[in-house]
Amino acid sequence: MSSPKTQKSKFDRVLGKKDVFSIAFGAMIGWSWVVMAGQWIMKAGTAGAMLAFVMGGIMIMFVGLTYAELTSAMPQCGGEQIFSLRALGPNWSFLCTWAIILGYVGVVAFEACALPTVLEYIAPGIMKGYMYSVEGFEIYGTWVAIGVVSSIIITIVNYIGVKPAAFMQGVFTFVIVGIGIVLMFGSALKGDITHTKPLFDNGFGGLLSVAVMTPFMFVGFDVIPQAAEEIAIPFRQIGKVILISIASAVAWYALIILAVSLMMSKGEMQNSVLVTADAMKKAYGGYNIMANILIIGGMAGILSSWNSFFMGGSRAIYALAEAKCLPDFLTKIHPKYKTPSNAVLLIGTISCIAPFFGRAMMEWLTNAGGVGAVTAYLMVSVSFLVLRRKEPHLSRPYEVRTPRFVGFMAIALSGLMLVLYMPGMPSGLNVPEWIIIGIWALLGIVFYAYAKRKFPEFGRVLNIDLKEVQTGDD
Repeated sequence: MSSPKTQKSKFDRVLGKKDVFSIAFGAMIGWSWVVMAGQWIMKAGTAGAMLAFVMGGIMIMFVGLTYAELTSAMPQCGGEQIFSLRALGPNWSFLCTWAIILGYVGVVAFEACALPTVLEYIAPGIMKGYMYSVEGFEIYGTWVAIGVVSSIIITIVNYIGVKPAAFMQGVFTFVIVGIGIVLMFGSALKGDITHTKPLFDNGFGGLLSVAVMTPFMFVGFDVIPQAAEEIAIPFRQIGKVILISIASAVAWYALIILAVSLMMSKGEMQNSVLVTADAMKKAYGGYNIMANILIIGGMAGILSSWNSFFMGGSRAIYALAEAKCLPDFLTKIHPKYKTPSNAVLLIGTISCIAPFFGRAMMEWLTNAGGVGAVTAYLMVSVSFLVLRRKEPHLSRPYEVRTPRFVGFMAIALSGLMLVLYMPGMPSGLNVPEWIIIGIWALLGIVFYAYAKRKFPEFGRVLNIDLKEVQTGDD
């Protein structure tokens, strides 16, 4: 590894505490709570589904503690790439960062497919111009057009600056939370406790089948380290916001599951396209407008998650390129907007391609992206312990009190979650998902070989001259 170089940050520090929270929380919410809540309940029962998210949340919280400390100590663009490079060296760092990029790309592509699904529910006759079928799902020209045009708009927002993107994120998060509270209030008043039975369904396998999906749902808090150079709050507070955002997301998913279960019987769930929207409709007298209001919340979730992962994915790609592990053109920072413009355009291109694969792609990407995210979490957890031993005197503004316990728990739980994806497990991945992972791994090998041969500075370490902000907004 080459000797560290010091340079000034190329980014503008414009993100306050509220911006950071809305980016992380909005990233973790997305569209899944609208379209998949019924599926979670049917697989594991009401209490089983809630417990699965709590289990996933516990794993993520331990991992989040490692992120909180490492981000406060190394607040540079790149997050996982910076942590793993310093702890494990360039080869492992490439693997770690490439894995988390799969998680980000998975979400971006997922949301590009999710938005047409939303509009189809609101306007059933909107799908025109049959093209072909993928896994039995018919793909229409209007479906593709909606996904592609939306992808272009999100790309433009992220291209012109992080502050406009963060403002948009705050608006989306406010809408999501407000509409979610309306659903919870209605279900508390009109819900039927008998609908929640059986509390546990399909035994331990049912519980695991939901638990294995939760890492993908919680991918998002790690966007904060990716944008660390653009955050204008004290380093210690960055760590605290990470943990608060995770706890908020766990509570959100558990309460949504409970609200839906109180309102909808199992039979109603089976016959529903968007269970959460139908639960909202039923809670407020069967009026279609209430279902559409809930769907607006879902659209806000799609756009907030989409927007966040554009931020995270583009900056992860930029950081890997800055370390001379990807082609140089991906290091370009726009002179006016101070965004990694070429990396943003790359993510945007992938987002535009996804709608051509239809709804089947959504579940495949959920699980394949989850594997990428959990792999990165495992490696960051290892990096956390390595740096505790390797650099005990490293300044850690947010310091975990029991580092060994937290580190080993994060490693153990991440490793266990990774095992659950393996063939032969009740929650093991299917062939299309392994194909996606295989293609991504092959692309990674190609880029790795290219960078190794092209750049003598492969895996270089950059020290960013970044002074700590003493006060942050509340």
